[in-house]
Amino acid sequence: MRNSKDAVLELHVSPGDTVVPNLGAARFDTPKQSASFTSDEAGVLAGISKDSLTAEGAQPIFFEEAGPRARLFFNPHNTKLAIVTCGGICPGVNDVIRAIVMEAHHHYGVAATLGIRYGLRGFIPACRHDVLEFTPRAVAEIHEFGGTILGSSRGPQPVDEIVDALERLNISVLVMIGGIGTLRAASAIQGEIAARGISVAIVCIPKTVDNDIHFVSPTFGFRTAAEQATEAIACAHVEALGAPYGIGLVKLMGRQAGFIAAEASMGLKHVNFVLVPEERFALAGPGGVLEALEKRLRTRGHAVIVAAEGAGQHLTPGTGRFDPSGNPLLADVGALLAGEIKAYCKEKGLPINLKVIDPSYIVRAVPANTADSVYCGFLGRLAVHAGLAGKTGLMIGCVNDRFVHVPLPLVIGDRKHIDIASDYWQAVLDSTGQPRLPRPRSNPPEQTVGPWGAGKPPAANGSPHWYSVTIPAC
Repeated sequence: MRNSKDAVLELHVSPGDTVVPNLGAARFDTPKQSASFTSDEAGVLAGISKDSLTAEGAQPIFFEEAGPRARLFFNPHNTKLAIVTCGGICPGVNDVIRAIVMEAHHHYGVAATLGIRYGLRGFIPACRHDVLEFTPRAVAEIHEFGGTILGSSRGPQPVDEIVDALERLNISVLVMIGGIGTLRAASAIQGEIAARGISVAIVCIPKTVDNDIHFVSPTFGFRTAAEQATEAIACAHVEALGAPYGIGLVKLMGRQAGFIAAEASMGLKHVNFVLVPEERFALAGPGGVLEALEKRLRTRGHAVIVAAEGAGQHLTPGTGRFDPSGNPLLADVGALLAGEIKAYCKEKGLPINLKVIDPSYIVRAVPANTADSVYCGFLGRLAVHAGLAGKTGLMIGCVNDRFVHVPLPLVIGDRKHIDIASDYWQAVLDSTGQPRLPRPRSNPPEQTVGPWGAGKPPAANGSPHWYSVTIPAC
């Protein structure tokens, strides 16, 4: 089933899929002072639509609620906690790091909080990266800066060497901040830890400006990136208005999901066309992008186009190359569109003035705005609560505006995408005036590969009591 008001594809979830692994029984009273602790029995309903609860054979699905526990698996005073940031940078990473350090030090009194430099490379002795020991003073002002104080990297590292390092450093809780690739790496690391029979908790905080991770709406930094993107769109609008038949073309981040392009376009209102990876549009031919653009130029004299970096890849043969994380290296949609627009308009006798703006890395390098900064604080603190309680193999998620523990198998299989049949995408079309674009007649095969495994969407693990959960996009 699918609720048309939502903006992502449905997932099949059973009650057993939401069970969070525990390292063992809670043995220690928490030193944290709190007016309210969260019980392991506390749950957050996954689906809130009428269809989710009344479908034949449906059984309510609950996620374990995140929050501080009164009893802990680890004795904080004998516990080392480590933080690692992986993949691309994102607004708010430093806010998350700061929140983890402050919570662990001030409210739990952990023995040490370590920072692993440059992603998973920092665990590998051959890479020769130093390990940082964080104090509250060291992180007091890092939230004022973009990026990550720890540095980051892409690409897989040997799982056995990572776990060797965890044992060597006597780390009991590892907080991993990253996207889908990082979550898959975390799952592999947890598997090796379980095989060795050691007690190390793996807790993940989802990080991606693309907002393409299920069961967290939105990911931290997404709102900041979308807000930053509107500045580029405003410039494109000024350029388009400044010349007859002016066109402003803005290329934004969004490798496989076009949420930044969609959100920024709806926020600024100056955009006429939004091209995203989820919609395989026809460029030429009746009703295609070029024909619609010509109509816009002849009637209004200018146009603004926003394209996510992953849009239009179906119009190219593909590069056949991948980055160290296994993500396909994309063809340049900005150059593709600019070339096709110039050729088409020359043929039609339209003397266009085209300006291409690419702020891709600018939108992710800025500090988090106020809303994202507050959000990051919650995520960091909740990760500490979960790890010290002995929860493992989980991601801190947000479902129905409540923070929850999401087992990693539910999120590593597939990315969240805009559903172009949804009310969310219709809102984009209504805001821009963009027509429904025809699909191309044929598409080349997609490039999908990853060093941690491509994975598949979660399925109903044999239980008859499952239903489709539709997660809101933003």
